[in-house]
Amino acid sequence: FIQMLRRAKKRDVLQLLRRAPEETRPFLVEAAVATQSVASLAALSDFLDSSQEPKPLLEKFLYTAAFSPRPSGELLHLVLDKLDGKQLAPEIWETGIVAVGSLVGKLCQQKLCGLQVVERGVETLLRGLRGAKEEPEVVISLLALGNARLPQTIPTLLEHAEDGPTAVTTAATSALQRFPAPHISSKVKQAMRRIFHQKRKSYDKTCRLAAAEILLDNHPLPMDVINILLATSEMETEVATFLLLKVQNIL
Repeated sequence: FIQMLRRAKKRDVLQLLRRAPEETRPFLVEAAVATQSVASLAALSDFLDSSQEPKPLLEKFLYTAAFSPRPSGELLHLVLDKLDGKQLAPEIWETGIVAVGSLVGKLCQQKLCGLQVVERGVETLLRGLRGAKEEPEVVISLLALGNARLPQTIPTLLEHAEDGPTAVTTAATSALQRFPAPHISSKVKQAMRRIFHQKRKSYDKTCRLAAAEILLDNHPLPMDVINILLATSEMETEVATFLLLKVQNIL
């Protein structure tokens, strides 16, 4: 079916979407995203704008785009167009911003970080974080940045990891966990030590555990291993056991 769509013209795909029974439309939206041809994406854009019930189909489109294994710049462009300058329900915006992060990260993995649409996607993510007023919005934006895994966003993630409220610090440290070892610098490790050992303030155990994992998973120093082991004597049994097993695996 996808091979057939790749050969189809825009008007044919659009006609198929419009005439299909309601229960098959989500499948057709998924297929059009998987096709990623210029014609299918253009037809999808027109259809989502004119659909009588855009919310569930738009959400299906955003979910499918987020999980696309090898997305194109055109797919990211379409996602951004559906988000920009529109009054969207909170759940649609959340799905969309997470999808943008996922697409940006995958395009950069394909060595396509220099595309103008990727730069637009990065700016959309950062603008979303700057404009977030409620804690859940900040958390979603941080999760999206974790999906994108952009080295230039590490200072922003560190700031939220150390200074934010509980949900924010947890989301930021979880995002930092997704970065490969070359990007876990000494500065990142210093921040993780402060979080784990609670040098500045008390942190949630999930956040402390993520900080410990970052230290242990990225060329750990012997002193870090010793200090984490010493700290387990004062931690809950489940967390202490997890860290002990992690150290054993490293050894």
